[in-house]
Amino acid sequence: MIQEFLIKAKENLEDARIACEQGRYNASANRAYYAAFQAAIAALADEGLLHERNPHEWVQAQFSGILITRRKRYSARLTSMLATMQKVRDKADYKTLMTSKSVATTQLLTAQEYIASIVRRLEP
Repeated sequence: MIQEFLIKAKENLEDARIACEQGRYNASANRAYYAAFQAAIAALADEGLLHERNPHEWVQAQFSGILITRRKRYSARLTSMLATMQKVRDKADYKTLMTSKSVATTQLLTAQEYIASIVRRLEP
């Protein structure tokens, strides 16, 4: 399960990068969020924290509350990244406002940092 979600995270990160390069900024913001979200699921699974459906709020709360605050597995810098990325993804998916190149690039860079932190721990 851990490796499968890391593979999904890496695939979605690559899709986000390609979409951003092609000017598809809404798609890039969406894929970047899901890449980070799937990496968070892998990190939680590695710690034995599993949920059948992986609701977004649960994943975010468990990652921040348990893996960062309690167990100190990841930097506090990651605490609000996933929630912030979800807000960008929600705007890209559900609002009429289009995602700008700048916002999509920031979302992509944030996802890269988030995933790299998790990969460093799970794939030494």
